[in-house]
Amino acid sequence: MICRILLLIQLTSCVCGTFVVNVAQTSYQAEENHNITLEWTFTTNTDSSTNSLFIFCEVFTDHDVPVLFHLHEGVEVSESQDGQFAGRVQCDKDVLREGRIRLHVSRLRTEDSGLYVCEMKTKYGSDTGRCHLNVTAAADEPKPQRPTVSPQPESRGRIGLYVGLGLTAAAALLTVCAGLCSVFRLCLTKSAKRRENVSAVV
Repeated sequence: MICRILLLIQLTSCVCGTFVVNVAQTSYQAEENHNITLEWTFTTNTDSSTNSLFIFCEVFTDHDVPVLFHLHEGVEVSESQDGQFAGRVQCDKDVLREGRIRLHVSRLRTEDSGLYVCEMKTKYGSDTGRCHLNVTAAADEPKPQRPTVSPQPESRGRIGLYVGLGLTAAAALLTVCAGLCSVFRLCLTKSAKRRENVSAVV
């Protein structure tokens, strides 16, 4: 009986002291030149401080294993960060006390694709969390097309008005031309008759 109680006490202390790291998502999908936030959660204690926190995040790709983020005793070690991520990774330090790590990665590149592994250590234990990120190439942006403008009903009325006025003006011009032609013919015939009369008299 005493052995069982001692075993229970020992198991309880082991379970209470367990440090676990989880990922918010196991897989992320993003497009090139976009931004993304990767998130891990970890076990916290009421007396835990970020000063005792060690975080080391790296990316396993086909070609390399660059360091994404490094925090040692609550202080970011930017010298450890790979040049591939320089100026593109920000850690939201406000949520570390809540047991969350948020890494904001901006201006994604296709070579950022890979297995992201974050190792965390505190005085209570250590664990790792893993997630995949797949960055696809940006789709070619379609060229802007000129919209085809179809005449509005109001414009159709104006077009009809202009066509009607044009036809009326053309008909008036033809009438004037026809009138002038007939006057000209009449004048010619009178002139021809006068010549005949003058030549008959002589």
